[in-house]
Amino acid sequence: MTSVLVVEDDPAIRASLIELLAGHQMVVRSSPDGFGALREVAQWQPDAVVLDLGLPDLDGADALKMIRGLSQVPVLVATARDDDAEIIKLLNAGADDYLVKPFSGGQLLARLTAVLRRCTSPARTFSPGGGVPGAGPGPLVLGELRIDPLARTVHLAGREIGLTRREFDLLSFLALNADRVISKRQLLAEVWRQTYVDEQTVDVHLSCLRRKLGERAARPRFLHTVRGVGVKLVSPR
Repeated sequence: MTSVLVVEDDPAIRASLIELLAGHQMVVRSSPDGFGALREVAQWQPDAVVLDLGLPDLDGADALKMIRGLSQVPVLVATARDDDAEIIKLLNAGADDYLVKPFSGGQLLARLTAVLRRCTSPARTFSPGGGVPGAGPGPLVLGELRIDPLARTVHLAGREIGLTRREFDLLSFLALNADRVISKRQLLAEVWRQTYVDEQTVDVHLSCLRRKLGERAARPRFLHTVRGVGVKLVSPR
């Protein structure tokens, strides 16, 4: 059964979320504060987290960053904040999706199911051009860059590079479509599975990848931007 941690300080909302999720055959635990949520994530290791931002001890955005320091568990943010800049900040900080309060139980279940479908398999990879989880190919090698989809590791010139889950998925998708120009809209649809997220999210992750690959946009080695079209991953000749 799917296990979900609900982090919500309002007792009435917390109780209704627990009832909703438990009624759909999910194992549910809850915490009214951020530090309690961190303990649950570390000790219980849930399959997903529903995270409210208005917590009494920690701002939810700070709690999200701390959760990301512990785990790559899928996090669905439940927030009353509908400012675009704030939502982009949360997605860049590691949120997998968000819901703006008030929302219906049906919306929560649909978003949670989608997040779990995208994120729960530790060995998920992408079919070339399709972005569909599959059994996973062998390691992808482009020059000195080696990507292992099953182990979810990346090595450059024999040295392992530490990537976040989203950075790994982005790099893997580009590698599976090597030498093809991929638009940011397509990356949002295939990697994020969200077309309503601002394209700046892709820019931020590409910038982080470039830094970890030891290159700059002005002097690319692997990640080449095609102005006005998109980005492609090329094997250095």
